[in-house]
Amino acid sequence: MADVEKADPASASVQAVAVAVTDKDKDTSSASADGTVPSQSGPLAALRRINHAIESLSGFEARGITRVLPDERQPPSRLADLQVAILWFGANISANNMTTGLFGPLIFGLGFKDSVMCALIGCFLGSASTSYMAIWGPQSGNRTMVCLRFFMGYWWSKLPCALNIILMLGYITLNFIITGQILSAVSGGQMTIVVGIVVAALVCWVIAVFGMWIFHTYERYAWIPQLLALFVLIGSAGPYFDPSLPSSPDFDSFTLAANRLSFLSLCLYVPNSWAAAASDYYVYYPEKTSRLKIFLLTLVGLFVSFTLVYMIGIGLASGVASNPAWADAFAISTGALIVEGFAPLAGFGKLCGVIVALGIIANSIPGSYSAALGCQVMGRYGKLVPRWVWTCVVILIQFVCAIAGRDYLLVVFGNFLALMGYWIEAMVLIVLMEHVLFRRTKGFEWDKWEDKAYLPVGWAAGAAFLLSWAGAILGMYQVWYVGPLAEKAGGSDIGLWVGSAFAVVSFPVLRWLELRFVGR
Repeated sequence: MADVEKADPASASVQAVAVAVTDKDKDTSSASADGTVPSQSGPLAALRRINHAIESLSGFEARGITRVLPDERQPPSRLADLQVAILWFGANISANNMTTGLFGPLIFGLGFKDSVMCALIGCFLGSASTSYMAIWGPQSGNRTMVCLRFFMGYWWSKLPCALNIILMLGYITLNFIITGQILSAVSGGQMTIVVGIVVAALVCWVIAVFGMWIFHTYERYAWIPQLLALFVLIGSAGPYFDPSLPSSPDFDSFTLAANRLSFLSLCLYVPNSWAAAASDYYVYYPEKTSRLKIFLLTLVGLFVSFTLVYMIGIGLASGVASNPAWADAFAISTGALIVEGFAPLAGFGKLCGVIVALGIIANSIPGSYSAALGCQVMGRYGKLVPRWVWTCVVILIQFVCAIAGRDYLLVVFGNFLALMGYWIEAMVLIVLMEHVLFRRTKGFEWDKWEDKAYLPVGWAAGAAFLLSWAGAILGMYQVWYVGPLAEKAGGSDIGLWVGSAFAVVSFPVLRWLELRFVGR
């Protein structure tokens, strides 16, 4: 197959770079099992022609999970480095992440200061976890879930890959719902939530289908109006924030501590959810890119963006008790509460509300893109399906789920976000321990990403991962289930911490045994 013209995803000039796509990577289905080439007519040939026409579009990313070789990367650029922080900042100063801040005062009964401190600590820990996973993109040229094969083995890595697909599907479904709520509130109910969901899904679909070039270009500029709208929201709603709001007087010290830990964990889960996709967006960066630079720039982009929207969310929640208009808006939806914050500005406030709603799309694109890549990682048949086709499937599923769940946002949001952190942090810890304890000097042969004989067997990582889930179940606190350890902890959601402890204790021992008796 001919080379596909690619566009540099992060250089300031958005220059095109040619990335070769071999017959093995792009057209492995062109020959039958006996080596004969099928007829060039019929439905299959027509589909191939359609796929070739689409992937030949200017700026279209045809590459899926195939490793980006060092000589196919973009040249070093200071502005490309800055794009690392801009990507995460622009993607996460969105209203859906603002919703997380509402949980401190409104769900956990925490005061303003308690909520702020818990949000800051949780945000930093979750951002640092994701930033660590981001370093593997430039080093390897492989997507996150392909990199995971070097730490958990070819087969066991499919388990977190499947969980990540579900995670991204659920997360973006929530994004679509919040977008629909805000647009509906701005229109005074004349536009239904369904129409708003359609708008969000269409824009996300176009950008995610085209891939890395348009994705990075969009993220490079989309944050500017979004940030301005958030500053306007602070000026408009800020006078109604209540920094003196205390934690619930009905709490004893034990219950207060439990709720603080639960909210801290929730604020950790959200930035940490990107850890399973973090290196997907850096595979075109030079192989010699500094790990420390990638880590710090990613950390800055994540921590600053999440801190900003968490604080706004906490501020809005603190004013609900003293502002009847805000309380009425919150009774309608979280999107309506955000729009009500712009109410003093009348028509200009509605325009800002639209900008905030559309800003959620910037947060939806990376997740949809990574979910499609995850579908290819799941198996050789998944890899045969082009990335853009999987993207269409992912967007369609998210759209249908958003339509079905649009009236149950807070219930779904609270339960779903908590589940995100249980397995992701265990995955990150397994990668970190394999890296530091067993691979510190040995390194990796990244071109063997499909070589099952080279990759670890994965029994140790798989067992540690399952044990971490057992710990998470013991410590989780959800509406539908309360673990025995969570009950003893005063109703605090300690699933993340117990599960992480199980992984840290079990993996080094199991991995040492695996290396001793299996050898890889």
